[in-house]
Amino acid sequence: MAEAHQAVAFQFTITPEGIDLQLSHEALRQVYLSGLRSWKKRIVRLKNNVITGVYPASPSSWLFVVIAILATMYTRSDPSMGLIAKIQEHLPASGSMSMQCQTVVSAVLFSTLLWLSLIFTMKLCLKQLLSYHRWMFEQHGNVSTTTKVWVMLVRIFSGRQPLLYSYQGSLPNLPVPAIKDTVKRYLESVRPLKSDSEFERMTNLAKEFEDSLGSRLQWYLKLKALWASNYVSDWWEEYIYLRGRGPIMVNSNYYGMDFLYVTPTPIQAARAGNTLHAVLMYRRRLNKEEIKPSRIPGTFIPLCAAQCERIFNTTRIPGEETDTVVHWQDSEYVAVYHRGRYFRLWLYQAGRMLSPREIEYQIQRILDDPSPPAPGEEKLGAFTAGDRIPWAKARKEFFSSGVNKRSLDCIEKAAFFVTLDDDEQGMMGDDPAANVDRYAKSLLHGKCYDRWFDKSFSVVIFKNGKNGLNAEHSWADAPIVSHMWEYALATDSFQLGYNEEGHCKGDVNPSLPQPQRLTWDIPKQCQEQVAQCLAVAQPLADDIDFHVFAFRDFGKGSIKKIKMSPDGFIQLALQLAFYRDRGVFCLTYEASMTRLFREGRTETVRSCSSESCAFIKAFENGEDVEVCRRLIRNASEKHQMLYRLAMTGAGIDRHLFCLYVVSKYLGIESPFLKEALSEPWRLSTSQTPFQQLELFDFVNHPDYITCGGGFGPVADDGYGVSYSLIGEKIISFHVSSKHSCPDTDSHKFGTQIRKALHDLLQLMTINQSDAAGSEQNHSSKTQNKKEL
Repeated sequence: MAEAHQAVAFQFTITPEGIDLQLSHEALRQVYLSGLRSWKKRIVRLKNNVITGVYPASPSSWLFVVIAILATMYTRSDPSMGLIAKIQEHLPASGSMSMQCQTVVSAVLFSTLLWLSLIFTMKLCLKQLLSYHRWMFEQHGNVSTTTKVWVMLVRIFSGRQPLLYSYQGSLPNLPVPAIKDTVKRYLESVRPLKSDSEFERMTNLAKEFEDSLGSRLQWYLKLKALWASNYVSDWWEEYIYLRGRGPIMVNSNYYGMDFLYVTPTPIQAARAGNTLHAVLMYRRRLNKEEIKPSRIPGTFIPLCAAQCERIFNTTRIPGEETDTVVHWQDSEYVAVYHRGRYFRLWLYQAGRMLSPREIEYQIQRILDDPSPPAPGEEKLGAFTAGDRIPWAKARKEFFSSGVNKRSLDCIEKAAFFVTLDDDEQGMMGDDPAANVDRYAKSLLHGKCYDRWFDKSFSVVIFKNGKNGLNAEHSWADAPIVSHMWEYALATDSFQLGYNEEGHCKGDVNPSLPQPQRLTWDIPKQCQEQVAQCLAVAQPLADDIDFHVFAFRDFGKGSIKKIKMSPDGFIQLALQLAFYRDRGVFCLTYEASMTRLFREGRTETVRSCSSESCAFIKAFENGEDVEVCRRLIRNASEKHQMLYRLAMTGAGIDRHLFCLYVVSKYLGIESPFLKEALSEPWRLSTSQTPFQQLELFDFVNHPDYITCGGGFGPVADDGYGVSYSLIGEKIISFHVSSKHSCPDTDSHKFGTQIRKALHDLLQLMTINQSDAAGSEQNHSSKTQNKKEL
C-alpha cells in the first residue's frame, strides 16, 4: 500500500511566487505505518536470530551466569582462576574507572565468555547426540540401554520451547558413505532386474570403479563434506533442477488438492479471501518463527527447516545455461491472473493485513473487471511452461527494461501467485471420478498459460470455490509446501469460516484502492515466441493420463494390526500391481528424506529388492500361504531397512550422483557411473505424510479430508504414484502416466493397485483354519491366470 502512495505523497508546482508544496497527510501516514511494520519485522527477526543463536540456552541464562560469578566473587573466591584479574589489567578505559567498577566489568566480560563457551559446548554435545541413529534400527519395544541413555541426554541438551530454526546449528552434517558400501548396496538393488550375464558385467564395472577411480572421486567428496554443511544439496538443486532445459511444467512441478468431498463455499471470491488470508497467517507465523520445528512422527528428533526460508517471495529465474532461484526478504502483495489479465493485489493497508472479507471484496473487483487483455498478455505465462532457453532469451530481449520489466518484476517479487480460474473442478457431476482426474490435471498444468510455473507456488481458485496449488520443485520438497497447505485448509474451514450466505466473515472497507492492472507492451515477435512455447507445452499437458482415487476399504489401521509397516505394505502392493500390469519387475524410486541432517533434502529408496521379487513370484505362482507370509515379512523388513539407511545418510543414489558430478568436473568418464545413473525409473513413488494431525478431526469431520497431491510420470513408459495415509481408514492415490505410451494406462494401473491391496491384506488376515481352503483357491486362481 505504501508503495502505491509514495508517488502521490507530495506534489509541487513552480509559480512566480516560488515552489508550492502540497502534502498528502493520508499518504504520508500510509508510508509511515508500512515502514513501521517493516521495522517491527526487522526487530522480530533480530530477536529470533539471538534466541536461535544461543539455543539450547536462553538469553536470560546470561544473567544467571553473571549473577553466579559475581556472587562467588562476593564470597572472596575466584572462579576464573586469575582470568578476571588478567582481563582487568587490559581494560582500555581502566584509568577512568574505580577499582570496584573495573572488577565488576571484568567479571561481566568473563561471565559472557564463559556463557558463550557453555553454549558452544552444549551445541556441540547436541550435535553429537543427534548424530546417533542406531535407535532407528532397534525393534519396537526392545530398546537398548545405550538408546535409553541417549534419549535422556537429548532431552537434557535440547532446551525448551524451540523456535522454528533453533536446531539448525545443532544438526549434524550429512556423512559420506564408504565407496564399498554404496557399490555393494547398488549391486544388491539391481540383481533382481538383470540377467546373470548383465549382472556379471555390471559387477566387473563396479569392481573396476571401486578399485581405481572411485577412491579418487571419494577424496574430493570428503573434502567438500568438511567444508560444506551438506555435500549433496547444492549440487542436487543445481544439476537436477536448475540446469534442466526442458519444461518444468509436468516434468518438475507438482500440485496439492483441496478437500475431496467438501467445498466450504461455492463463492469464488470468498474462498479466495479466506485462503489467501490463511496463507498470510502462516507466513506471519513463519516470519516470527512461531511454527514448531518439524520432527520425525512420534519422536522428539528434529528435522532441518532450511527449506522453509524460501516458501514465500521466491521465483525461479530462467537462464540460458542454468536457472537461478531468487528470494526477496518481503512482499506485501500477490500477483493475480484472471481471464488473460494480470493484477497486483495489495494484501496490507496501513501496516496491517487485510481481513478475509476485505480480500474477498478486492478479488470480486478483479472478477467484475470487464477490461480485455492487452495484445499478447493472455498467454504470456506459456513462457514458464515451455523450454527454458527460449524463455531466458525472450526475458532478456523483451523484459529487461520499460513497462514489461516493471510488470514482470511485480510478478516475480510477489509473495506468491494466484489464478482465478473460470472452470469448475472437483468431485461433482454425473461422473465424479473422472472429474477428480480432470481436477488433478488442471492443478498440474491448467491451460499451460494461466499459471506462473516459475513462482515458488501458485494458488488456484476455481469458479465453484474449489482450490488447490501448483508448486515449483527446485527450492524445496513437497513436505514443506504440504505443511503450509494443511495449515491453510484447516484455518480456512475451522478457524476463519464463512457466514450463512457463504461470504467471508467481517466488514468491508470500501475505501480500499482498486487492484492494479499490470501493463504490457508485447511486440509481435514476442507473441510469436509465446505461441512457440505454448506449442511445446500443450502436447506435453495433453499427453498426461491421470487417475486419482481414495481407497476407503481399509487404511493404515488395518495394516498395523497385521504388524507390518504401512509404507512397506503399500510399496509391496505397488510392486505387485506393476508386475501384474507389465509382467516384469522394474527399478522403483521411492522418495525418502534426509532432513535429519543440516540442509538435507531427499534420498532414493530402491523399493524393488530381491526379497520383494521373491515374494511376488511365490505369491503369483500359488505357493503355500505360510511361505508367502514369511516372504512378505522378509520383503517388508528389507524395505524398512532400506528406508532407514536412506534416512541416515547411507543411501545409494545421492552418493553416486555426487561422485558423477566430481568426475565431470575432473573431465573423467566412468562407465560404471554413467550406466548406473542412466537406468530409467519406470515406477516413481512418493508418500505425502500428514504432518499436523491436530488441525484435523477425522472422527467428527470425516468429509474434511484432502486427497494430498501428485506429480507427472518420470519415465515416458512408466508411472508416477503419489499416496497419502489419511487417518486410520483411507489411502489416497494419484497415478500418472502418458497416453502416448501403449504400455501404460493410469486407470488400469489404479485397478491393479486396488486388487493388490486387497490380496495382500487377505493373505495376512486369513485364519489358520481357512488356510487349506485359501491355498486351494489361491492355486486355482493362479492356474486360471496361466491358462488365460
